[in-house]
Amino acid sequence: MKLYNTLTRQIEVLRPQHSPEVTVYTCGPTVYYYPHIGNWFTFIRYDLVVRTLQASGLKVRWVMNITDVGHLVSDADDGEDKLEKGARREGKTAWQVADFYGDYFVKGLARLNIRRPDYLPKATDHIAEQIQLVQQLEAKGYTYVIDDGVYYDTSKFPHYADFARLDVDVQQAGARVEFNPQKRQMTDFALWKFSPKDHQRDMEWDSPWGKGFPGWHLECSAMSMKYLGATIDLHAGGIDHIPVHHTNEIAQSQAVTGRPLANYWMHANHVTVDNEKISKSLGNTISLEDIEAKGLSLMAFRLHVLESHYRSQSKFSWQSLRAANQRLKALEAMADLIWQPLGSSAKSTNFGDVFKRILGDMQNDLNTPAVLASLSQLQTQLEESLLSPEEIKAFRQFLESIDQLLGLQLASRPDISEAQKQLIKQRTAARAAEDWPTSDAARHQLADQGIGLRDTPQGTVWYRTDNPHTT
Repeated sequence: MKLYNTLTRQIEVLRPQHSPEVTVYTCGPTVYYYPHIGNWFTFIRYDLVVRTLQASGLKVRWVMNITDVGHLVSDADDGEDKLEKGARREGKTAWQVADFYGDYFVKGLARLNIRRPDYLPKATDHIAEQIQLVQQLEAKGYTYVIDDGVYYDTSKFPHYADFARLDVDVQQAGARVEFNPQKRQMTDFALWKFSPKDHQRDMEWDSPWGKGFPGWHLECSAMSMKYLGATIDLHAGGIDHIPVHHTNEIAQSQAVTGRPLANYWMHANHVTVDNEKISKSLGNTISLEDIEAKGLSLMAFRLHVLESHYRSQSKFSWQSLRAANQRLKALEAMADLIWQPLGSSAKSTNFGDVFKRILGDMQNDLNTPAVLASLSQLQTQLEESLLSPEEIKAFRQFLESIDQLLGLQLASRPDISEAQKQLIKQRTAARAAEDWPTSDAARHQLADQGIGLRDTPQGTVWYRTDNPHTT
């Protein structure tokens, strides 16, 4: 499989350290509020790369963290912890907020047919590992203590700027007025933050340096080492993680292990809503519930994610999601042909070759737009030629393979009922007898049940519609 490696800025063949096992770490949610569609775009991208690795014959060991403490509202190590902010907003404890939105996130994975990672570790369950990591950094001379916490001295890590290709001197010269004057460099970051002296936090722990809580970046290093070892095969996240979060992860991990944190880095680009950046102030933080409230399928949203390449800036709009919903309906109608073998055996499709081409596109840096183009081409072809009885087995295997790779749930669609099949037969007989009132009545009855009909030279084909009474 080939992926664009942020580390080298080029597309490379992914070669696991211990093939056929491949280790994957993906940055998960901060569970202080509902994830918005930009977050879900990225999580679906993670799922696609894992599915493609598995379809390529690799055994994936996948970790995705849950940040339930330490993520401040500012990357500059100031401001309020997002969990504490969420607790104040809802009149709950930070623990209650983390439990609620953490549970919501896990259920959201299932709703979007995102495979559950092998490990979903929480930051609060790994405080001991994070403290130990700070102690290791301290022993190696990478830390210093100031009034508000223990900090990582980035000047001690010569390659700090390499990953994001930062111009540290320019950043230092342009530091904001409110830059913490006790920090030695603007790029230094908190490893352990001290609890405020004027009030008690919901989440705080004793440490060798005083009561407090871990910095956001610390958890990923500590948990990836625990579950996946010193060097991960593939680390993934959003492009906003490159200049701060992932740069800091690399600095603290490699300072301790002396080895690369990851050999390959995958980053998903931003998502805009109606050409605007997603933000609460603009009121465009669309949720899964917002999508369902408009009568649109979450599988249509998943398909919409596939319509853009993960490295390009994706553009969401309700119009584009409705178009994706129609595209999904067409693919579902193609899948439903498995129950209607009306085609001629004189024509046949090599579904194995089609899937091989699709898998090849996924293996080529997750080229999902090319994959959907192939599926649309097949859908158009089968709409005209239909399936022959001899093709049913191969088509079923194709749908199952596509579901394993793309997660669109095309293979699990049920047949219509015997009563509905009888209505189609009655309509066919009425049409042959030119009994148009009976024919129309059967069509209307089926339409009320969410079944549409399409007459072809080979016979009548049924498909499911958007009717609220869809079977």
